[in-house]
Amino acid sequence: MEILSLSSLLDVVGELFSDEISIAVSNTEEYLYYRSSKRVDLKIRPGDSVKEGTIAYKALQQDQKVSEFINRDVFGVPYHGMAVPFHQEGKLVGCVTAIYPAYTDGKSVVTVKTHDGWIPVPFGDVKYIEVKDRKTYVVANGFSGSHKNSLQNFEFLLPRESFVRCHRSFIVNVHHIQEIYPDTHSTFMLSMDDGTRIPVSQSYSSYFRKLLGF
Repeated sequence: MEILSLSSLLDVVGELFSDEISIAVSNTEEYLYYRSSKRVDLKIRPGDSVKEGTIAYKALQQDQKVSEFINRDVFGVPYHGMAVPFHQEGKLVGCVTAIYPAYTDGKSVVTVKTHDGWIPVPFGDVKYIEVKDRKTYVVANGFSGSHKNSLQNFEFLLPRESFVRCHRSFIVNVHHIQEIYPDTHSTFMLSMDDGTRIPVSQSYSSYFRKLLGF
């Protein structure tokens, strides 16, 4: 069997973790390879320099494994990461970085804007979040309101044990799903406990099934 090229090997490894983890490989100055996941994309391109403040930069500077949270100031989105430097003939030549989505840390409410002001809504009361007419709406028990966050931002902020992205326009709270129906082309339709029907699109169906275990 022919030996796989480094790029092909990394693609195979990346596919194993494509739902959750992005992978970046750099030399001591710039990125050589990047594969984004469905959960987090730092939009790195091969040839981009390794920025100060990133996990990769810290691992290269310290010449040791680094694992920590990085806020949104560096790439525009928060993330957790682990970077491990590697050597050739005893010399530091680069590092490999695994990039995980940043999950909520401490907060347990979504503050929703209404006509009269703002309402802090506990995570458990949020049924689903929808983007409609370029606005984000949070639907909770008995009311809905708008929010400045995009769905991508909500994916980073909401606890993943409860909230799942199922469509480019929807994130749902799995605790408010009443039933799941098969739909056409390997997709699904969710029946929520308030009577709302929410689609699971084909691009999210395998990820959705994996997280819910069916």
